[in-house]
Amino acid sequence: MENDAKKRKAAAAVALLEELYPEAVCSLEADDPFRLLIATRLSAQCTDARVNLVTPALFARFPGPEALGQAEVGEVEELIRSCGFYHQKARDIIGAAKRIAGEFGGRVPDEIDVLITLPGVGRKTANLIVGDVYGKPAVVADTHLIRISNRLGLVSTKDPLKVETLLRGLLDPVKSNDFCHRCVMHGRAVCDARRPRCEGCALSGICDHAAGAADTEKKKG
Repeated sequence: MENDAKKRKAAAAVALLEELYPEAVCSLEADDPFRLLIATRLSAQCTDARVNLVTPALFARFPGPEALGQAEVGEVEELIRSCGFYHQKARDIIGAAKRIAGEFGGRVPDEIDVLITLPGVGRKTANLIVGDVYGKPAVVADTHLIRISNRLGLVSTKDPLKVETLLRGLLDPVKSNDFCHRCVMHGRAVCDARRPRCEGCALSGICDHAAGAADTEKKKG
């Protein structure tokens, strides 16, 4: 019964966010699967806006997996320096490009279990690729999705894999990928990590956190 209630809440959250954010899009700017993969790796501990400023020069110099796979680490580091952690990121994206060019014929794999074998590619990135590029059911367990899912009461864990697994059991597979994008948009606009703006939030009527905040205010009054 509890799981059925969570499924109903998840469906309600999906519908509310669809109305609030009709266009569910990834904020990383990339025009092919390989570039999205690289941009997503660069976005770790970095804003998408910063990545979008860096990638045009990177891909002008190294337009595809074969070119990037043969790149000198130092040159790539200079191009991506402002994204932070550029030493490891440079090694990862060169290594991933080399494997995509050599083992997969230049095509980014479409299976999560294969994608996560690439250097620097975790489940979050893999889910983004299979969902956005290949149209498969995906749950991108980024910080916004984890925070909002916990506040709503859909999950009670901050472990990304557990959140992904639990939400796969609650969300309509067809809607899951767009729901994740909308949670990112809502997390940035309303459901802030430190100061969520529960008053007026479209999800407040189904949100455990908002209900708790309202009870606290009543007690103070």
